[in-house]
Amino acid sequence: MKVACSNCNLRELCMPVGLSAHELARIDEVVAVRRKVKRGTTLFRNGEVFQSLFAIRTGFFKTCVTAEDGRDQVTGFQMAGEIIGLDGIVNDHHTCDAVALEDAEVCVMPFDRIGELSREVNALQHHVHRIMSREIVREHGVMLLLGSMRAEERLAAFLLNLVQRLHARGFSRSELVLRMTREEIGSYLGLKLETVSRTFSKFAEDNIVEVRQRHVRILDTAALRRIVNQQPAS
Repeated sequence: MKVACSNCNLRELCMPVGLSAHELARIDEVVAVRRKVKRGTTLFRNGEVFQSLFAIRTGFFKTCVTAEDGRDQVTGFQMAGEIIGLDGIVNDHHTCDAVALEDAEVCVMPFDRIGELSREVNALQHHVHRIMSREIVREHGVMLLLGSMRAEERLAAFLLNLVQRLHARGFSRSELVLRMTREEIGSYLGLKLETVSRTFSKFAEDNIVEVRQRHVRILDTAALRRIVNQQPAS
C-alpha cells in the first residue's frame, strides 16, 4: 500500500517538524510502503537481516528476546507513532522479535534510503539520532526500574509511562486499555504474574485505579507518582 508522510496525522510523532514541502515530498519517496501485521505475528525476528526501520501507524507491538531457559523476555512495548527496528543498526541483524499485540499497520522505511536522504535533509539525520538517543535513555530507565524498585513502584511507573505516551497521541489522561497480558507486563517489569495481579488488586483496594479486565482507569495519578517517587526509609 502506498503511503504519504505529508498527509499522515502521526507525522509530528515520527518525523522531524518544520520540514519544507520539498523535503516532505522527498521523504514520501523513501517511506514508500505500508505493511499490515496480524495480531500474534512477527514483524521481524531475532537474527533476521536488518533492512528497514518501521514507523507504527496503527496497533501495538511488544519486542522480546528468548532467555537461556527458553522463556520469552519482553524488552519493550511500542505504539502508534513510534519507530521500531533500531536494534538492527548495530550489526545489520535484528537482536529481538517484534510481535503485534493487535492487528497493526507499519510504514516501511528502508534504512539505506534513509541514510542517503539524511545527507540532503539534515533534520532527518538529527531526528534519527534523537530516536536512537531516546531508546538508550529508555533502556537506562528500565534498568533502573528493575534494579532498584519494589513491585508497586515498578507497576506505578509502568502505568504512568503508558498513559503519558497514549495521551501524547490524543487519548485520555486517565483511561487505557492494556494491549498486553498481565504475564507480559510481569516479564517486562521482572515480576511474577501473581505479583502483577496482586499489585493491581492493591491499587484497586486503595482507590488508585479501577480495573475491569484490560480496562484500567487511573483514579489518583498523584498517588501513583508518590509511589514512584517515595524515598527509601533511612
